[in-house]
Amino acid sequence: MRPLRVSAISFLNTAPLMWDFDHGATPEQHRDAELPPELRSDFQVAYTLPARCADDLQLGRADIGIIPAITYATTPGLVILPDAAIAAKAAVRSILLVSKPPIEQVNTIAADTSSRSSVALAKILCQKLWGRVRDFRDLAPDLDSMLGACDAALLIGDPALRIERTKYFVYDLAQEWRNFTGKPFVFAFWAVRLAALSEVRRSLDVAAVFRRSRDHGLDPSNLAQIARQWSPRVGLSEVDITIYLTRHIHFFLDAENLEGLELFFRYSAECGIIGQPPSLRFLGMAAPQFVG
Repeated sequence: MRPLRVSAISFLNTAPLMWDFDHGATPEQHRDAELPPELRSDFQVAYTLPARCADDLQLGRADIGIIPAITYATTPGLVILPDAAIAAKAAVRSILLVSKPPIEQVNTIAADTSSRSSVALAKILCQKLWGRVRDFRDLAPDLDSMLGACDAALLIGDPALRIERTKYFVYDLAQEWRNFTGKPFVFAFWAVRLAALSEVRRSLDVAAVFRRSRDHGLDPSNLAQIARQWSPRVGLSEVDITIYLTRHIHFFLDAENLEGLELFFRYSAECGIIGQPPSLRFLGMAAPQFVG
């Protein structure tokens, strides 16, 4: 038996998902279900960027990762941990296309190299909503450099939260997707290499561990602690962080989010970003049936 290697994202929006791993859990939080005392020996956690989480799983350096949704379509042997995700029902605030001219005049887009699902989403919107393909160029997430090289910049995560919106044309990609499709957007979710599960103790309920961690992270007192810890890191007030985590990020893979995820995969295939849309396989349950 060995611990599962977890590749996690070092962004504010994943902090609630990682609560038990970062802080542990108190007995008061576990009146209904005690967190297994073996948590620390069952998992080894390393923090990185979203694209590298996917690389870690693909190369076997990690067993579980919170991967950009698009990479699930290109990584064989994965199953999804049910119910936990990074999604948005409307505006997300941290996935932005920032442009000097209006989108109709944009020809070149600098893409944050830490992103994959967001780049795929931007390409879909360019083709299906904004009328034509744009030239995407990979650049590090520095807005001035990006806009010096291209007409627009795609920023994700904490850097996007600090954008001065009055200076540019700013398009919130989750809101644009919602307006276009009527569906929420799923940016990332937990996935596990199925082969790795044969190497851990049989009694370990992996999905339950990650679900409980998410639930504890969303407890109001714990959200307040996250806001205090992250405020100086990202340069936002504690109030703004709380609003971001409670109103803009949705941490569940509910039925509506799954419909949005299926549509994203279908459009990704239609736009030539992936091959065939993947079947969604979930740990411990059959994949749901989708409509549309």
